[in-house]
Amino acid sequence: MPLALLALAVSAFGIGTTEFVMMGLLPNVADDLGTSVPTAGYLVSAYAIGVVLGAPLLTGLGSRVPRKRMLLLLMALFTVGNLASALAPDFGWLIAGRFLAGLPHGAFFGVGAVVAARLVSEGRQARAVATMFLGLTVANIVGVPAATLLGQHLGWRATFLVVAAIGLAAMAALTRLVPHIPVEAHQDVRRELRALGNRQVILGLLTAVFGFAGVFAVYSYLSAMTTEAMGFGASSVTLVLALFGIGMTLGALAAGPLTDRALRPTLYGSLGALAVILVVFPFTVHVPWAALVMVVLLGGVGFMTTTPLQMLVMNKAKDAPTLASASNHSAFNLANAGGAWLGGVAIAAGWGWTSPALVGAVLAVIGLAVAATAGCLDRAPSPKSRVVAAGSRATTTEPSTPVPPDTHHSSRSDTHHSSPSGA
Repeated sequence: MPLALLALAVSAFGIGTTEFVMMGLLPNVADDLGTSVPTAGYLVSAYAIGVVLGAPLLTGLGSRVPRKRMLLLLMALFTVGNLASALAPDFGWLIAGRFLAGLPHGAFFGVGAVVAARLVSEGRQARAVATMFLGLTVANIVGVPAATLLGQHLGWRATFLVVAAIGLAAMAALTRLVPHIPVEAHQDVRRELRALGNRQVILGLLTAVFGFAGVFAVYSYLSAMTTEAMGFGASSVTLVLALFGIGMTLGALAAGPLTDRALRPTLYGSLGALAVILVVFPFTVHVPWAALVMVVLLGGVGFMTTTPLQMLVMNKAKDAPTLASASNHSAFNLANAGGAWLGGVAIAAGWGWTSPALVGAVLAVIGLAVAATAGCLDRAPSPKSRVVAAGSRATTTEPSTPVPPDTHHSSRSDTHHSSPSGA
């Protein structure tokens, strides 16, 4: 794999750390700024909203900017957002800092995924994208637990200062390792918007919204579940978060080659397994070893959905994949915000600390249903292709020579395939 993928992974490590560390720091931030934990949860939503709005906005504004320069500009904005969070004088300014840090997230991963796919040969693109995402998963093994521990001992502001330093290191790595990749001559915002309107792209984004919301319905409250439901002490939160990150990494490692081989089956299998694990989770949470195993499995199958979804929207957007790729991260963060909100509603209703898992199971099933619908539509021939096939039969067959069934080729609704993944 090219060394440039390492620079992308380092950047993803910083982004993943600042995205997920807030879950472990909510009690500390709430105590320091004199607010409640549920109110502090708006800091998670502020980041997610920044991602949702920033992905299409910044991708559109940077559609004519060379890829490497765009990655550097986005990482610079990310670094400024984390510095603003560290220096925020009150809760309102911290909300603003989190929003600013979230703005470049989706655009960075959207551009980064396109760059990663262009750095490798045909048939290895999903593995290249998964390699970039490994930085995100390693952040949950090392970055998030370490940053949580740092925040608990030195204050949450120290956490964001360290993340800002990671942002500077990522910019140095991008400058040194990523080659110049010019923008395609035909690339413009209007072309990207047309690609975003593709039916399969829209269904892929909806799959991400519902399916991944199932993960965040639980992950957003994993720290509280660790102490309130699993019976562990507060010092065990970092261990549980690290186990979730290990699961994410294993899922990302498996997703790359599986997606290159069979995209849709990988997506169906991961969403189905996610629904099953979320149903089982509340029944195992009171058995310490079983609860920890389920945390690993949840991280694994949850993150296994990301690579096939990323490759699906890139493939279906054809030769204008950047906005669709970035919008996929808007979808993931809508899932983040929506899953956290629905999980919080279940807890507030008095259904118990494990109730978000059952909410998440329902969301995962909805995501699987959308994915299956998209797959069926993708296999069905379009009306135009049926007319062409019928015309072919009428003009090429003679009355005296019956045509055997199933000898005519009918085109699929989307005939473009930029990878051998089977999408």
